[in-house]
Amino acid sequence: MERMTMKRAPRNFAVLSLCLLLAACFASLAAYSRQGQQQPARPADYVGDEKCISCHQDKKRFWETAHHLTSRLPTEDSIAGKFTEGANLFRTANPDLYYKMERTKDGFYQSAVLGVHPNTASLSRRIDLVVGSARKGQTYLYWGKNDRLLQLPVSYWVAPGKWANSPGFMDEDINFGRPVTARCLECHASYFEQVTERGVVNRYNRSNYILGISCERCHGPGREHVARQLPQAAKSSGQAIINLSKLSRDRQIEACALCHAGVGASKAPPFSYVPGKPLSDYLTLASPDPGAAIDVHGNQVALLERSRCFQASAMTCSTCHDVHLPQRNAAAFSRNCLACHKVENCGLHKKMGDKIAENCVDCHMPKLTSNAIVSTTAGGSLQPQVRTHWIKVYPETGKP
Repeated sequence: MERMTMKRAPRNFAVLSLCLLLAACFASLAAYSRQGQQQPARPADYVGDEKCISCHQDKKRFWETAHHLTSRLPTEDSIAGKFTEGANLFRTANPDLYYKMERTKDGFYQSAVLGVHPNTASLSRRIDLVVGSARKGQTYLYWGKNDRLLQLPVSYWVAPGKWANSPGFMDEDINFGRPVTARCLECHASYFEQVTERGVVNRYNRSNYILGISCERCHGPGREHVARQLPQAAKSSGQAIINLSKLSRDRQIEACALCHAGVGASKAPPFSYVPGKPLSDYLTLASPDPGAAIDVHGNQVALLERSRCFQASAMTCSTCHDVHLPQRNAAAFSRNCLACHKVENCGLHKKMGDKIAENCVDCHMPKLTSNAIVSTTAGGSLQPQVRTHWIKVYPETGKP
């Protein structure tokens, strides 16, 4: 493992949360209890997003969504971090250690530089995969020896425009050895073929993976579906594709809960979950106590289920979210609220009038600081603001 521990810098660091999905996935390393229960759909069963969109042109903007962009190959467009002189440095709290991000003819690199010029030593690794849509931040992966996939030590935060230690990484470490487990990839990609090796959890087939969340990740492999649409195909009673809107409420929510209800513990091989099947056959998820604190990044499904709106209706995630579109305007969600609620019933209606209906979400689903994702910089720490899915009155937000 490529790691060197240095003398700790003279600075009092807060204890870092290791719950970033790429780090928290270690909780799922327990051996599968039923390896043979389900087999993953192989890429040979997939036809690709282009084939899907060729018939479903109204879904073309799916390519712009955070789901689709959650993992990509490294390019100038996919990497949010800057490589220009001055903006490509991350100086740690240790004066003897900094990181430099560089672009060469061979690709994009992260280098740890230790020492004081001219007496320095460096360790460099190429960015091979980009994880994160760049709405809040990104982290980066590289292929190590024997096709092992590892996380690089420096991530990028979009809002402050800063490079920072990847969550859980410390200034006193030069650590290029964090393994990326299959459970991590399961929420940031459509398919990775894991290569079995005793004692190794991060070896994959480098020629057999599908990045991003694809159409077929939610709707199932499309090969048979496409075959049934051909003019010469025999008439069939089924479409051989999963239409989530026709599933029960529980099954619809579970399709999202695979990645939006916490890390959980795997019960079946990675990438074997099929929407429409009980998620509990594939993954064990914790059930938080009613009064337990839930981080806004850690379990959106559990927060939603605490909401009176959810409990008093038949709403699902797709009541508000259209996963086929990039949804950036929080105020636009108000129309969903007003489908059930009358604006006159809002306690601020007397003061604000109908204008209050322009943005229900910022008051009733405010952005809160996540304690599950923490990165350190030489100047302190960075934590994202994430919109809570516990819909209720938040008088402490101070919104008008």
